[in-house]
Amino acid sequence: MSRAFILVMDSLGIGASADAPSFGDGGADTLGHIAAAGRLKLPNLGRLGLGHAAGSSTHQPPLDLGFDGRPTGAWGYGVEQSRGKDTPSGHWEMAGLPVPFEWGFFPAVEPCFPEALIERLVDRFDLPGILGNCHASGTEIIAKLGTAHIRTGKPICYTSADSVFQIAAHEEHFGLRRLYDLCAIAKQEVEALKIARVIARPFVGADGPGFRRTANRRDLTTPPPGETLLDRLTAAGGEVVSVGKIGDIFAHRGITRTIKAPDNMALFDVLLEQVGAAPDNSLVFTNFVDFDMLYGHRRDVPGYAAALEAFDARLPEFERRMRPGDLALITADHGCDPTFPGSDHTREHVPVLFFGPNIQARDLGQRDGFADMGQTIARHLGLAPLDHGVDCLP
Repeated sequence: MSRAFILVMDSLGIGASADAPSFGDGGADTLGHIAAAGRLKLPNLGRLGLGHAAGSSTHQPPLDLGFDGRPTGAWGYGVEQSRGKDTPSGHWEMAGLPVPFEWGFFPAVEPCFPEALIERLVDRFDLPGILGNCHASGTEIIAKLGTAHIRTGKPICYTSADSVFQIAAHEEHFGLRRLYDLCAIAKQEVEALKIARVIARPFVGADGPGFRRTANRRDLTTPPPGETLLDRLTAAGGEVVSVGKIGDIFAHRGITRTIKAPDNMALFDVLLEQVGAAPDNSLVFTNFVDFDMLYGHRRDVPGYAAALEAFDARLPEFERRMRPGDLALITADHGCDPTFPGSDHTREHVPVLFFGPNIQARDLGQRDGFADMGQTIARHLGLAPLDHGVDCLP
């Protein structure tokens, strides 16, 4: 029997897709622009083929990541077929299910939410009103409105260029369970608008500079509209371990166990535990959210670079614990170029890096759809072929 591991470096795009200009993202290149801002040392990711994949994606020589040899992994890049650049679409497609429809979005005006939506939400939850009602960075709007939220009891509601309705509230003054209950009602209300996610954004602290978001975030996501790799594996009696926010992204469908952790390094600790504990016929699916949440959206180039190097430094620990027959994949769900204006995701290619004790080095080239990744893992785990995608490692 076999095992598989997916490591999602959330938002690590490696070059603009051909359709990026239609998203306002022409010229985006998350990894390339971070590397250009200063010498980026990622020798382990480079050894697995990340620099070569980035070069292929941008039609340039391999990106210098501090590794000069021939890659030992199977490397390529994926071109998204789904119509958005959002988190659910990227993850569902890599699990074998492209998203053929367009999500609903809120316009970049103030107020941005339909009046009827807010009226229903206020009425159903007996709220004194809401704050925000705009496009915003989560950390910025909490710093700006957090004190007023505590004083009035009004939750902070905001959105972004993604298909999302976000609600921030203080864990102590508003209550964490109350925030979750409010988000559950909000998810019901936005279904007719085709909004993909409602996100609870709890925070603590006593004033603007002192407010900080906690690890108790919760994503309420529309379920995938069809079968995914996760559904196929659990139906066959296998185990799917969600590490981080994977369970939320898949609306907890096709998941047998969920493990949360507060940051990238804690997530990596959990991943290492699972390499030792996961049984045969299992998939351990991990999302490393800090790249996107803390550095991409906040346009923090040095922070993103440091997080990449910290992740890279731990990869040998993971590789040493792999067993014969294991297959691992490092990829991303979209881009979030920290050198771009604004704070939104960017439409980019993503790395496709397969490696493991029995994987031979090869150039996988351009993969016309993230679903190729799911199809490859399905075959590795002995499952019947998924409806979408082509095996990268036939």
